Amino acid sequence: MNRTSVLDDLVQRDLVASATDLGALREDLAKASITMYCGFDPTAPSLHMGNLAQIVTMMRFQQAGHKPLALVGGSTGLIGDPRMTGERAMNAVDVVRDWEAKIKAQLEHFFDFSGEYACRMVNNFDWTKDVTAIDFLRDIGKHFSVNRMLDREAVSARLNSTGISYTEFSYQLLQAFDFLELYRRYDCVLQTGGSDQWGNITAGTDLIRRIEGVTVHALTTPLITKADGTKFGKTEAGTVWLDARKTSVYRFYQFWINTADNDVVRFLKYFTFLSREEIEALEKAHAANPGAREAHRALAKCVTDLIHGESATHEAIRASEILFGAPLEGISEATFNDLVGEVPTKPLERAKLDGPGTLLTELLVHAGLCPSKGQARKDVEGGGIYVNNVREANSQRTVTSADLLFGKHVLLRKGKKNYTVLTVS
Repeated sequence: MNRTSVLDDLVQRDLVASATDLGALREDLAKASITMYCGFDPTAPSLHMGNLAQIVTMMRFQQAGHKPLALVGGSTGLIGDPRMTGERAMNAVDVVRDWEAKIKAQLEHFFDFSGEYACRMVNNFDWTKDVTAIDFLRDIGKHFSVNRMLDREAVSARLNSTGISYTEFSYQLLQAFDFLELYRRYDCVLQTGGSDQWGNITAGTDLIRRIEGVTVHALTTPLITKADGTKFGKTEAGTVWLDARKTSVYRFYQFWINTADNDVVRFLKYFTFLSREEIEALEKAHAANPGAREAHRALAKCVTDLIHGESATHEAIRASEILFGAPLEGISEATFNDLVGEVPTKPLERAKLDGPGTLLTELLVHAGLCPSKGQARKDVEGGGIYVNNVREANSQRTVTSADLLFGKHVLLRKGKKNYTVLTVS
């Protein structure tokens, strides 16, 4: 990929929502490698799916021969960008500092920090901590029109509902100040972000023009929603996080596997580095045989590889296959533990598995898979019952401690999709 082709790639992937001047940006990209940035505020201990489009966009610029700055908002994270719905909770300084370190560690995973186009990690706390309120108001605040700031969608919505504090109202000035400082320190001439950041980003381009007399660039990606209009990166269980301790790799993989048919090609464009030809081939395969879910599996693998690595993706795929009847041989305890959180789990006294153990039919009733021992016996003899994914047709079969997986669990299945894990106490 040459320096300017990154723009063609973003346009082809429908990833450009707004830009100050794409023609001028293309000219600057053609002249030389540029420095660009995107900011990530530590408002939680992990990045989430809403950050992924920006991370991937920065990666595309670096791969095309440009130098990214990954900004962790140590200052802006203490305030919070105004939301449409209401005032953000103020987090304690030591909490934000801890989250800063976690976000920084996550971002380091995605970029190359060596070589000619090395990424640089920056923190806006470094240039705001020594600026006095008087200096900031005189040197930065005087360049902003309150009337224009009031036009921002989130600000106007809040003024007409819950109101907005001066603290959140001032966020735009801080983000603009970041762009100015990064221009001065690193000759940064492009800021990217989501379309909801357009007002903040262009506040920075205006500030640089007013103070430095230089034209710099802004580019935003679309606000990503699902085909049904719901928010991307949200499930019934809540936010999908990039930290495996908050969203397991298995659940992360399942999020992508469960992508709606109407979204899968769009998300392949947005979140993967597959070529146009590869995506078109997957689109044709999906149209020809939607049930094979080839496009979904490619999407889930690509994104899970990117975030968690190929080894973790392999384990997540293994866990998924187990819920479709694959054998348990070779599965790790960690992968099986992910499954335990995804299917009904019932406690079982260890004593019931000692010695001769307990009849399978009795455990099927205990597990809630069969309403009675008589029905359980019929289901077993009919070939519809599995112990640890192995079919069992003997209604006199007992389950003993020898059947325990990792010394703790027995996986019972009725039919194709009804699972219960019995976990000994």
